Amino acid sequence: MEILAIGVAIAGIVAGYGASTYQTKKKLGSAEAQAEKELEKAKKEAAKLVQRARDEASEIAETARKDEKTRRNEYKQIEQRLLDREESLDKKLDSIDKRSENLRKAEDEVEALKNEIRAIRTKQQDKLEKIAKLTKDEAADKLMAMTERDIRNDLIGLVNKIQNETKDLAEEKAAVIITEAMERMASEVTAERTVSSVKLDDEEMKGRIIGKEGRNIQALQRATGVDIMVDDTPGMIILSSFDPVRREVARVALEMLLKDGRVHPGRIEEVVDKAQKQVQKDVMRTAEDAAREVGIVGIPKEILQYLGELKFRTSYGQNVLKHSTEMAHMAGVIAEQIGADTKVVKYAALLHDMGKALTHKMEGKHHHIGAEIARKYGVPENICHAIEAHHDDVEATTLEALVVRVVDAISAARPGARNISAENFAERMRDLENVAVSFKGVDKAYAISAGREVRVFVKPTDLDDLGAIKLARDVATKIESTMQYPGTIKVNVIRETRAIEFAK
Repeated sequence: MEILAIGVAIAGIVAGYGASTYQTKKKLGSAEAQAEKELEKAKKEAAKLVQRARDEASEIAETARKDEKTRRNEYKQIEQRLLDREESLDKKLDSIDKRSENLRKAEDEVEALKNEIRAIRTKQQDKLEKIAKLTKDEAADKLMAMTERDIRNDLIGLVNKIQNETKDLAEEKAAVIITEAMERMASEVTAERTVSSVKLDDEEMKGRIIGKEGRNIQALQRATGVDIMVDDTPGMIILSSFDPVRREVARVALEMLLKDGRVHPGRIEEVVDKAQKQVQKDVMRTAEDAAREVGIVGIPKEILQYLGELKFRTSYGQNVLKHSTEMAHMAGVIAEQIGADTKVVKYAALLHDMGKALTHKMEGKHHHIGAEIARKYGVPENICHAIEAHHDDVEATTLEALVVRVVDAISAARPGARNISAENFAERMRDLENVAVSFKGVDKAYAISAGREVRVFVKPTDLDDLGAIKLARDVATKIESTMQYPGTIKVNVIRETRAIEFAK
């Protein structure tokens, strides 16, 4: 029984081991299958990664090849440019060498000519000495001795006369010396202005100023002779003209139009006419204030007109009326110190630049024009002489005239360097207008756009359309023959016929 039990136990153990071994093998097989699946999946992923890496490597290699090709092309271009530059430098060096050789030859020729001229001069001098039987030094000494003998008595008499006159006029000469010393204190400065600006409260007003197809702005430019720039500066309208009186009329007229709001060609003509009258009143009021300020009374009304216009004119950037009143004050102070007539020097200093109000209408220098106008309206001759002699082309024969000349230099003198470009510009513009006005049938002419255009308005009753075309060609021809200017000048002849009637 025990043996049977042991056998049964052994059999059970064997059976259990077999079952366990079977289960273990089954599990191992399943794990191996799973492992093979995972391995296959890993191989596929690895193949994908390898392929992607190959693609990326291929792209990088292709990019590198393209970059290398581009750099090679750039290097070739740089190399070609260097070769071209080297060739150009070689040509320039050859040209310089040739030029240097030519210069050396020319220098040799010049030196040879100099030697030849020296030899000829020496021969001529030798011949002259043989003919005169005198050396150069002997001839000079003989000539000096003869001259001294002939003029000695005349010189002695002249010296005595000058000494006697100097003693008689010692006081006057001393005053002249003082004024001449003061005249040496002059130095200059300028400030140029050929534009004015009008501020706009509303940007939309620019469109109304321009008008449909530009009719309003053209009418305003035609009536005033001023170049009007609307779109250059935000909130501003710029008025450009070399003539400050025209600019002032245009500015006043434009401010009236902006205030009124009615802007059309007919209204523009009315406003410009009002502006001209207003500026005229301002001119007279300014002249009267200036005369009252310096203490001069009894100035003729016609002269006050010209004096007031100086408010709107500049000389080398300096306001002419302010310059004149400043001169009058200084002239009075100096006249009291040196014994000159205070009233004469003040009167002459105030009017000395009056001719500048007429230089665009009359030929000549402003001091000659001013003296002629003063004589015309009965100004005393000593004042007219001081006006005419305040520049160097007329000799100042009175102490008052010298004082006016000196204070003119002092008032115009400021630290800095003088710049005459503004004055030359204004003179060229006036010359351009005068050329156009000199033709028959021309009513008025305006130089605009910094002298690049001249607008000529003709009388429609004197010229027909064909005559206007011919006039444009004649004006252009005269400008070409009489003036010097850069670039081109447009000659714009305008003929306009108007019929006006009143219904009553």
